[in-house]
Amino acid sequence: MNRYRMRFAPSVWKPKLNPWLVDWLRPLRKRRQWSELRINRVSVVGESIVRDQLDAGSGVLLMPNHSSHADPYIIYAAADRIGTALYVMATWHVFDGQPWLTQQLLRCHGCFSVDREANDIGAFRLATGILQEKKQPLVLFPEGEIYHCNDRVTPFREGAAAIAVSAARKSKRPIVCVPCAMTYRYEDDPTDQLVETMGELEEAILWRRRTGRPLSQRVYQFAEALLAVKELEYFDHASRGPLPERIRVLGDHILSQVESRHGILAGSSSVPERVKAVRRTIIEQLESDDCSSELAAKLNDDLEDMFLVVQSFSYPGDYVKAEPSIERLAETLDKFEEDILRRSTASIKAERSVRVQFGDAIAVTGDRKDKGQTSRITSKVEAAVQSMLDEGARWRCGSA
Repeated sequence: MNRYRMRFAPSVWKPKLNPWLVDWLRPLRKRRQWSELRINRVSVVGESIVRDQLDAGSGVLLMPNHSSHADPYIIYAAADRIGTALYVMATWHVFDGQPWLTQQLLRCHGCFSVDREANDIGAFRLATGILQEKKQPLVLFPEGEIYHCNDRVTPFREGAAAIAVSAARKSKRPIVCVPCAMTYRYEDDPTDQLVETMGELEEAILWRRRTGRPLSQRVYQFAEALLAVKELEYFDHASRGPLPERIRVLGDHILSQVESRHGILAGSSSVPERVKAVRRTIIEQLESDDCSSELAAKLNDDLEDMFLVVQSFSYPGDYVKAEPSIERLAETLDKFEEDILRRSTASIKAERSVRVQFGDAIAVTGDRKDKGQTSRITSKVEAAVQSMLDEGARWRCGSA
């Protein structure tokens, strides 16, 4: 997973969408889509759903899954097929540290920053305004992080739906949420590259390359070793039992300990939401004027613990075992490559193609008395995206 700098955003980047420039730069996006990501073909299903809503004058919120660093290229490739530019909310880390020209190109493509660790009212209002007034769709990734689990959605956060509901309450036009599923498929066999990456990972933890064993077995034994190391660190002993349960217990133990230290009640929120609440509290203390160097060291240790919680949460523990496909093996090794070898993004293993599918639009009402609408829309969109990912898995196998 990406190791973001854990602090509040140092600046704000607003969109400067230029549809003419977006159209003119389409060949460049396609070239980089191939040269950087080895994605050759993008097929789109259901683009008429989005086009019809735009033609009707609706404010359109696209809510895709987020399993790959390639997703921004792919959602824009689908938008090219629809015939529209996009507004895209992105974490401020996407802009920070980039050359000025890169920042401007992102802004001209409709990208704008959000501080996910803070209560970013400015980004919230900007997003609601886009839905109320702009003719281009707004893209929000409700999973928040890139989890490298293309066949399964992780719990959708409610922030995206909350923006749509807030926009609908004062909008003069209809607001709709459109589920979107992006499924990746290898066109070339990446097995040789995966075996090489597995060998590098084994050597990184002082193992010999375990050649001659099935790749899926090597992946699980490697995962067992990593988990045992962390259990020894936090429990003083390695546990036994199924990986999913051991991962859950470790993550909950670490998260509960840090919540307790900072006086935060866990409640019934998802792990990502609990982590977000803890990070916000820690960053507020870190950025206060009376934060001593000793306290800062302890707070940074807590932030590192929170990164580990999210990192472990991204490993379901049974993802490969449930279906040992080449794509699931590759995704798991991609995560190991980023987490253990500390690469900013995993290496590209082979040529891929992508299927983008849009689901039926979900109308958002402006009824202020409907207190459960945000949760209901989030659940509907999440279920729709998972259903389309299931269709995508059949497409990957050639049966759809």
